[in-house]
Amino acid sequence: MTSATPSAAAEPPSARKAPVRNDTNSILSVDCSHSSTDMEAASSSPSQCSYDDYKETADWLLENTKQRPKVAIICGSGLGGLADLLDDKNVFPYKGIPRFPTSTVPGHAGQLVFGKLRGRECVCMQGRFHFYEGYNIHMVTYPVRVFFLLGVETLLVTNAAGGLNGSYSVGDIMLIKDHINMPGFAGQNPLCGHNDERFGVRFPCMSDAYDHQLMALAKQTAEEQDCDGFLQEGVYCMLAGPTYETIAECRVLQILGADAVGMSTVPEVVVARHCGLRVLGLSLITNKVVTDYDSNEKANHEEVLKTTQRRTEDLQRLVSHLITKI
Repeated sequence: MTSATPSAAAEPPSARKAPVRNDTNSILSVDCSHSSTDMEAASSSPSQCSYDDYKETADWLLENTKQRPKVAIICGSGLGGLADLLDDKNVFPYKGIPRFPTSTVPGHAGQLVFGKLRGRECVCMQGRFHFYEGYNIHMVTYPVRVFFLLGVETLLVTNAAGGLNGSYSVGDIMLIKDHINMPGFAGQNPLCGHNDERFGVRFPCMSDAYDHQLMALAKQTAEEQDCDGFLQEGVYCMLAGPTYETIAECRVLQILGADAVGMSTVPEVVVARHCGLRVLGLSLITNKVVTDYDSNEKANHEEVLKTTQRRTEDLQRLVSHLITKI
């Protein structure tokens, strides 16, 4: 999950910018090009992309694949193998998709994969985008609105997370029943700025962010696939990263009621619910957080990837069978 934050760079002459308009119903649009300098161009400004930006990306994808998925899966660190299970695949590297950002984190392949998972048409993101890569909140969530315009109705989000709950074991899979949006507390909410009613309402409800019916199906499927022995249910907390949490921060999060902590997922869920998509979230507990000052344990990204490799087959089996029930 660690990655060096890129330094700011001047925009290259070839970068395509969405127009900046001055009427009261418009927005200031950030650079949504797909050049190799995406991260430098997409700073942490409050700028947004326009509806036409998202539509251009969606239209390009619709023109280049016959797949019409109703389910999208965002694959977290080390979990991109889910996309390898698809049949009849169409693979699009992020760098070749108009206006799409690019992923820079180890364990994130950086491509969009359309195909059939056990006969069900899906689209998988092999690699997501994060604050700590230098992207602003609107670019982090850019793919979700593209999925909405593609006709996607259900979003499955997966991530690698640190276990805050003392009863969790490394390798457990946590069904996300709720989240704590720490960046949101600081004003970093992907819905800040102009609201386009074509995506959703100005003030969307988040008390039902994670679909109860989908959670029930996931529990049923886990039991059928002998995964229920390591299936948990809890609250996910997002921090911006890229640093792992201090001991004091972990203790605070435990007091707040968080069961797992990571650096992603929540912004995508917020935008998905804004668009009316149903959401199911799964966290793979890849390490237990350090809460003891006398401990010599240290969180590291290599440990995260090692754990995901060990549990990948179980998670893939769970998700692939769950897809058939949605």
